[in-house]
Amino acid sequence: MTDLISRTSYLSFPFRIDPQGPRTSNRIEHIREQIEQVLLTLPGERVFRPQFGAGARALVFEPNDSALFELTRKRLEAALIETLRGEIDPATLSIQLKGQEERLYVEISYQLAAIGHRESHRVAIGRTGKKHGPIA
Repeated sequence: MTDLISRTSYLSFPFRIDPQGPRTSNRIEHIREQIEQVLLTLPGERVFRPQFGAGARALVFEPNDSALFELTRKRLEAALIETLRGEIDPATLSIQLKGQEERLYVEISYQLAAIGHRESHRVAIGRTGKKHGPIA
């Protein structure tokens, strides 16, 4: 299964060039990078794709409220399903939001559609920037 994951290379995001050439990502890293793009891009920010993005960074300034989290979760779910169509199984997409002081924590888990590999990522958005990684 790891051969299926690492066989294809994608340009990494954000785009970077090393002395050896452009940096690349494997499939799992590529999907995680796509998730970050959806989370951090404001709707309307991309000229040719005005509906792209969920604008999670703007939520840092909103109150930690369960109604807001549910609305945000639904918006994130719709944006991720649209962006990752064919990459993940939409039935396995799970999004959890938690607010703690001035930080928003987004936990996303999903299953790769073609090979059934399960992944989970946690993204923290807030005052000191963003940190992400697999959920242990």
